[in-house]
Amino acid sequence: MIRCKPTDNDTDKSQIRKSVSNLCKDQWTYLNIMDLWQLKRDFLEYTELEKGQSLLTVANYDRYLTKFLTWFSLVIASEAESSEGDPVDNPKNEIAAVADSDLAMTPDLITEDSVKEYRLYLNRLSDKSGRPLKRSTQNYSIITLRAFLGFLATKGVTSLAPQKVVLAKSEERKVEFLEANDIIELIKMPNISSFKGLRDRLILELLFSTGLRVSELANLNVGDINLERDEIPVRGKGGKVRVVFLSDSAHEVLAGYIKLIGDSEELILNKLGGDRLTVRSIERIVAKYAKAAGITKHVSPHTLRHTFATDLLINGADLRSVQSLLGHANVSTTQIYTHVTDQHLRDIHRAFHGKRTEDNIEVSPQIIDTDGNTDKSN
Repeated sequence: MIRCKPTDNDTDKSQIRKSVSNLCKDQWTYLNIMDLWQLKRDFLEYTELEKGQSLLTVANYDRYLTKFLTWFSLVIASEAESSEGDPVDNPKNEIAAVADSDLAMTPDLITEDSVKEYRLYLNRLSDKSGRPLKRSTQNYSIITLRAFLGFLATKGVTSLAPQKVVLAKSEERKVEFLEANDIIELIKMPNISSFKGLRDRLILELLFSTGLRVSELANLNVGDINLERDEIPVRGKGGKVRVVFLSDSAHEVLAGYIKLIGDSEELILNKLGGDRLTVRSIERIVAKYAKAAGITKHVSPHTLRHTFATDLLINGADLRSVQSLLGHANVSTTQIYTHVTDQHLRDIHRAFHGKRTEDNIEVSPQIIDTDGNTDKSN
């Protein structure tokens, strides 16, 4: 068991207490690790104020870096114990000795080996269901660490170069989307004679018409809507603004809904005169109607975003335009949809290629001799 003793002059005491308790099950380890914890705070302020990252992104950075620094503090403690010579029978005494030695956890202690050890640690963790963490989830932690090291480099702080931190190869993302018949049935499911039915129809219409992320939809205000131009300016990831567009049916439902909710500032409400609907509630609504429509696959708001993008590409939109409509910073992110459209292109090829020539071209079979060699004599 590891025992910890926080001190009154440790300004990060509450953060260390919360982080270590998650890992150590109410056991405490105290080290004088103010250096990296202070730099973490500086990094979070930098990403919010100077980089303009959303509060959600900053919160994720905070969570992933706290996890790394908490793990790293235990690694430093373990190494310090080993350097003292023969191990002590009581681990509490070892940690106490390290704490009393005023050991500092400084940026120069982050090395390629320590990052490799952290990746091994992440790879052996399990999620709440007892399954190993997905590679993509592991990479979120490493991407955050790399961003932190990049910040240290810009500030002239000696540490590991960010380019030396390599991400794990992620499994190919599987894009789940709905076929045309399924999306039609899904959107028609809500009973629009009631407020909730009209609101739910609007949610489905907007997700499919615009390709919005569920968080973007939840945060829409009535003042954001331009019904005359059938467009909505949306502030997405990284604070970047893009314009999305309404279909005719989305316009019709939205116009009626806005009249119904009156002077509300928020668009998607939990009830008439109520508060903004949460992201989780929107996810539940989409799943409920998908089940009612008899769709067997798992359907989420992001499924409708995938369906939006796939529909555009299958009907001839170019990848760069879809990238802009989705708000992807890099076209490589949008390229996950290309393998979906490959089947469509194959069908086009089979349906239309060679119609003028196929009746007039004879293909003579090659003659194979008994030894398996091709006979080219004819």
